[in-house]
Amino acid sequence: MAIESARAELTALLGPGFRDDPVNRMLYRTDASIYEIEPLGAAFPRDAAQVESLTKIAAKHGFALLPRGGGTSLAGQSVGACLHVDYSVHMNRVLEVNREERWACVQPGVVLDELNARLKPDGLQFGPDVSTSSRANLGGMIGNNSCGARSLVYGKTIDHVLELDVVFADGVRTRLGPVDEAERRSRGESAGIEGAIYRKIGQIAERYRDEIDSRFPKLMRRVSGYNLDEFVGGDRPFDLTKVVVGSEGTLCSVVEAKLNLVEVPDQKVIIACQFADIVQAMEANLLILETEPASIELVDKLLLDQTRGQLEHESRRWFLQDDPEAILFVEYAGSDLDHLIQRGRELEQQLRRQQMGYAFVHAETAAAQQDMWELRKAGLGLLMRMKGDAKPQPGIEDTSVPVEALPQYIREVRDLMAEMNVTADYYGHASVGVIHIRPVIDLKVPEGIQRLRMLEERMADLVAAHGGAISAEHGDGLARSEWIERMFGQQLVQAFAEVKATFDPQGIMNPGKIVAPPRMDENLRYGDGYAQSAPINSYFRYEEAGGFQAAVELCSGVGHCRKKLVGTMCPSYMVTLDEQHSTRGRANALRAALAGRMPEPGLASEELHEVMDLCLECKACKAECPSSVDMAKLKSEFLAHYHAKHGFPQRSHLFARIDRINRLLAPFAAMVNPILQSAPNRWLMERLFGIDRRRRMPALARQRFSRWLGVRDVQAGGQTVVLFNDTFTEFNHPEVGQAATALLERAGFTVKLPRTSICCGRPLISKGFLDKARRQVNANIDSLMPYAEADSSVVVLEPSCLSAFQDDYLDLASNAEAARKVAGTMVPLETFLAEHIRAHGVDMRFSSRSVQILYHGHCHQKAFTGTAHALEMLNLPPKYEATEVASGCCGMAGSFGYEVEHYDISQQVGQERLFDVISATDPAAEIAISGNSCRHQIADATGRRVRHWAEVVAEAL
Repeated sequence: MAIESARAELTALLGPGFRDDPVNRMLYRTDASIYEIEPLGAAFPRDAAQVESLTKIAAKHGFALLPRGGGTSLAGQSVGACLHVDYSVHMNRVLEVNREERWACVQPGVVLDELNARLKPDGLQFGPDVSTSSRANLGGMIGNNSCGARSLVYGKTIDHVLELDVVFADGVRTRLGPVDEAERRSRGESAGIEGAIYRKIGQIAERYRDEIDSRFPKLMRRVSGYNLDEFVGGDRPFDLTKVVVGSEGTLCSVVEAKLNLVEVPDQKVIIACQFADIVQAMEANLLILETEPASIELVDKLLLDQTRGQLEHESRRWFLQDDPEAILFVEYAGSDLDHLIQRGRELEQQLRRQQMGYAFVHAETAAAQQDMWELRKAGLGLLMRMKGDAKPQPGIEDTSVPVEALPQYIREVRDLMAEMNVTADYYGHASVGVIHIRPVIDLKVPEGIQRLRMLEERMADLVAAHGGAISAEHGDGLARSEWIERMFGQQLVQAFAEVKATFDPQGIMNPGKIVAPPRMDENLRYGDGYAQSAPINSYFRYEEAGGFQAAVELCSGVGHCRKKLVGTMCPSYMVTLDEQHSTRGRANALRAALAGRMPEPGLASEELHEVMDLCLECKACKAECPSSVDMAKLKSEFLAHYHAKHGFPQRSHLFARIDRINRLLAPFAAMVNPILQSAPNRWLMERLFGIDRRRRMPALARQRFSRWLGVRDVQAGGQTVVLFNDTFTEFNHPEVGQAATALLERAGFTVKLPRTSICCGRPLISKGFLDKARRQVNANIDSLMPYAEADSSVVVLEPSCLSAFQDDYLDLASNAEAARKVAGTMVPLETFLAEHIRAHGVDMRFSSRSVQILYHGHCHQKAFTGTAHALEMLNLPPKYEATEVASGCCGMAGSFGYEVEHYDISQQVGQERLFDVISATDPAAEIAISGNSCRHQIADATGRRVRHWAEVVAEAL
């Protein structure tokens, strides 16, 4: 293999920025598409100079390069037997912003949302607004010629690229942009690839002018092939950026881009127009277009049904009326809100007069509009979480036809699906004729592959008959390059080959895309012959997913775990920007291990342990991943199998049985605490157990919570409520239990504890002691079952305990039905109190004292119940003003932050979005939390006093 001879040069150039080990080759096998190809390795250049040198090495040794950003391509553009050049790790900076002239210079690894966040204070943004904006790299958007929901207004990426710095396939770097004829001729006289391009591209376009005029679809949303239509007709300067944009990395590498910026509209309104029939929605689309909206987005019933019951999206379904087959989200934008509102009302009147649609919900606030857009943007990932091997497949999902043809086109597509007995999903940008159509097909069986191929052939012909395009925004890649000839004809395919040969005479730039592609049914991730693993004797049942392997395969590769600005998933990726520390990377590693593609197959691999190691088990992926990949549970399963072979470290035993250790040491708290906190003991703990000496173990309370509750002289009265006294409330922070008791009693309850005080089992589960955990789970269920049978609530203080009861128990307990009953009776303190106070009008008789509160929610709380009720409780006392930190994970994650090898990354996880925010807050402000881990992490990192929200609120009684 050519890269073998280049290894020494690549290592000398990139150092650790060159990786060709089995794990990294596995991580870059896939993207967000249905394809998978073993790469040569991965390279992480730090600057354009390294890209130049890297390209020269590739040209010298004859191996291929694949420019890559977020790996979110849906057509397989970022999959190939190449050295993947990942720009997202180091070349991810905004280099310059000119607010007056409205342009920005960026490196290719800049994420769209991060650029727009930088521009927001100036009222500017990059126009194309793709649904993957939280992780889509600008380099990838340039490569795909990406568009977005508002392309009626903003067009495509090609319309906003002013200049590009590129590295050609011979390693020469230059800047491309509009040039006059004199400069074009001058540049054409230079040697090498650059000179050939300036000489030949115009000639190629002119030679094929007639074919370009007759065969290129007359559509705005066409991204197939190379943009030769930009070089014929009209009086415009010669601009090679026009052919590089949309070339999918097959012509050169983009190392810098100068981009046009647009103003952010002052005001927007959205009308959710709901239809009982999707064809009628397409007919209404034509009428709506006459009103000049900013966008019209289609979502169908199949997609909407996927949002049912998912925590992140269930609350956003408020605007749905009855059960629409299709919704059109119509957006108007401008500066006059009253005028926009009136336009929305007039639209509703027009549609009602034409008897088009049956319900119209107007969203005039940013929050309501955000709900609608988030439900729309969730589309692809939510579809991929469908249970079973049959999934909504791409391939035909990026078609575009003239908008006036949409009603008939959808009729014909539905007839085709019925003929082939296939269910399909329909969503997309109705305003510009782009409908993403995804047939539900099982590609693990030969019949499924044959069916997808047949559908693609029929659809290519159908789209061509309507004068449409097979690639409207997601590109050609491995999925659609085979069908380019059906769309453009043989002569234009030859023209594209000539363009490719001019830019890339050795064929080293992302081969197999656009020009000389393989068949679309080759290189499938789940194709014929997919290596199904031998059944794993798992500890968890994974009933919801359909088994352990199915739970791993839920990851579709959309890369939502690579977002960095919002949410909690994935904390370690946000710090390292390393693919192996994303949820997607870990899922791919697990899948490879099950398929026997890791150096040591199965779940005992040291390499797999390295990939899983930085998973903080925050559970954010359970809620935030569109496919609900539960990596925390998968990691626990992995640890159980891994340690079954390699043995459990002593530190794991220590943390897993913290309940027993606390119970043994509690009577001697006065003597034990000084020893625990002492420098010699912390040094010894680091040497013996790997517990970082910079940490202080939580002190033991002088009086256990249960003892305090038992000796109180409280007049019994009112309804009794059971309070689950978790390990940390019982032994370390009884003040939390005392505050909860005060609040519950003031609300009219008498507090009692469960019959037995047993740890929830979370430490055992997290460390992989799943056999022991099951025994504890079963014991807890037996203990709590009487309350479930009596339909009584058991109030829980610690979010990680609650998530164990309501999530892990369901797949770990011996009796699943009993686990469900117990889970149904467990409720967080904040929810129990907020709902009771609201329902019964309880006067808590709070004092009036002004307090500013900054609140940080626990990861498990955010994933399963949300933080709204805690904030509601914090804002109950008069003059209490509580706001939530827009933070992710604090970084402690149970025992993770105590472990010496994880301490530094634990601090980095919480730094920017949590510690820095708290440090900048008024020192007089209260810092409130819900979880024990968060209490200690924030206190250690900021030096501030941190208390449970119940302590803060109880102080106002």
